[in-house]
Amino acid sequence: MTGEPAIGRLVLAATPLGDARDASMRLRAALAEADVIAAEDTRRLRALAAALDVTVTGRVVSHYDAVEQTRLPGLLDDVRAGRQVLVVTDAGMPAVSDPGYRIVAAAAAAELPVTCLPGPSAVTTALVLSGLPVDRFCFEGFAPRRAGERRRWLSTLATEPRAVVFFESPHRLGETLAEAAEVLGGARAAAVCRELTKRHEEVRRGSLASLAGWAAEGPVRGEITVVLAGAAPLAAPPVEALVDAVAERVADGERLKDAVTVVAEAAGVRKRELYAAVVASRP
Repeated sequence: MTGEPAIGRLVLAATPLGDARDASMRLRAALAEADVIAAEDTRRLRALAAALDVTVTGRVVSHYDAVEQTRLPGLLDDVRAGRQVLVVTDAGMPAVSDPGYRIVAAAAAAELPVTCLPGPSAVTTALVLSGLPVDRFCFEGFAPRRAGERRRWLSTLATEPRAVVFFESPHRLGETLAEAAEVLGGARAAAVCRELTKRHEEVRRGSLASLAGWAAEGPVRGEITVVLAGAAPLAAPPVEALVDAVAERVADGERLKDAVTVVAEAAGVRKRELYAAVVASRP
């Protein structure tokens, strides 16, 4: 009697940011047991395995941005054939500004098993070290390279209430921080995290203006992660300033109660207070 062919599994694994001792026991086992390892940089994979004293017995293939799409069919066929395919990047979690998203989406669409070995991430490490309120945050990937695009992107963060974390290259950091100070205000709090978990780890905290000045003083080297404090909530306008807006809606045929509700909710004021102000303004 012949059973169904064994189905393998796609495994995405986080790798250390710089200190090999951060590798989990599950990552060590996966590196040793995987049938296929798809690595962003095969040389770095070999170096990591050597640092962990792990012997890689599986087939190793490159899996960087330029070849990610062309590797998909073969890697999915490996999973279908019953093999365990391990996906790793140079550092941190695959698919987070690194290769990985496409193969996960393709495997999910093909209804193939996918799992993840959690571990180090520059995003969460920087958030923790920033010293900023980060109970709510958003991740923006790499900052745009071109000045015009970067300025437009920064403009979208002007009223973002959540902490914002993003990556930046060291040679563009000074320019990005200077533009951020102009667009978001020099007083906005931020942190620049450099070489996280590595020998020369450094975290600079302060205002955008002070950080821009620091970055302009000399070359900044290493892997950079920036955290911006969320924007302070805008103060609600006094209800008296909203009376005319309500009157205009009523003049256009809207019921007073409905007009007060719409204007109050948009401005973030209490409906009862706005209603009282409207009534008091009438002759």
